[in-house]
Amino acid sequence: MTQFQLTAGQIEDYGRHLLAEERSRSTVEKYLRDAGAFLRWLEGRTVTREAAADWKGALLETGCAPATVNAKLSALNGLFRFLGWEECRVKFLKVQRRLFRDAGRELTKGEYRRLTQTAASLGRRRLELILQTLCVTGIRVSEVKYITLEAARQGKAEIALKGKIRTILIPGKLCRKLIQYARAEKIASGEIFLTRGGRSLSRKQIWAQMKAVCRQAGVEASKVFPHNLRHLFARCFYQVCRDVAKLADVLGHSCMETTRIYLISTGAEHAKTLEMMRLVS
Repeated sequence: MTQFQLTAGQIEDYGRHLLAEERSRSTVEKYLRDAGAFLRWLEGRTVTREAAADWKGALLETGCAPATVNAKLSALNGLFRFLGWEECRVKFLKVQRRLFRDAGRELTKGEYRRLTQTAASLGRRRLELILQTLCVTGIRVSEVKYITLEAARQGKAEIALKGKIRTILIPGKLCRKLIQYARAEKIASGEIFLTRGGRSLSRKQIWAQMKAVCRQAGVEASKVFPHNLRHLFARCFYQVCRDVAKLADVLGHSCMETTRIYLISTGAEHAKTLEMMRLVS
């Protein structure tokens, strides 16, 4: 049985490799974080398939959800593939496809409106527009940097991510708001959402600003995070067009199965559907 020794330097090389493959910075950070956790867990022991399988078991014992464990294994298997340690790769846990969304984490239209109204009432114009931009366009929080003054004037933004380029349309009303905001902030060109120092807003900064207004808006903090606005966009878009393939294109998904995850109904919605079938006399 071949044994390998993992080092922090190899993990750093893996990170550079991922960046060269044009993986998003947040994805690279997550993969490196998971690989680093495995390295610390090893405590100097050699790497084998059995060791990786033991780590999988240890994650489950600590209470990690199966989906979380599989996400960590994806990072680890990617590292092994990069290093040429194919024999160390481990199998993912078999997870039953989710039938229902957690209603406790689903952001409603009403809650979204309360968030934007609260941001406006607190004088946080930039946050109000970020919330509207994320929800109206369905972009990822990492794609906010593509919302430029030029894009607002043209009514569309070219998003380049994960080796793909897609065009996102920006509604006219939002365009006018963005242009007005840029004029007030003396932004002559380029990105619209910037820090006071003129730098791009990070994912963590946007996340923190959203969390800061949820209590005043009367919305559970568990529902308030950037990606939930993307989910709300997906549900609203599908309710209008009923076209999963078109929605997948808009969201930038290469796999339609990923898009379907966004459209899973809550248990309450499913129960209502069963009642409407009127099969019980």
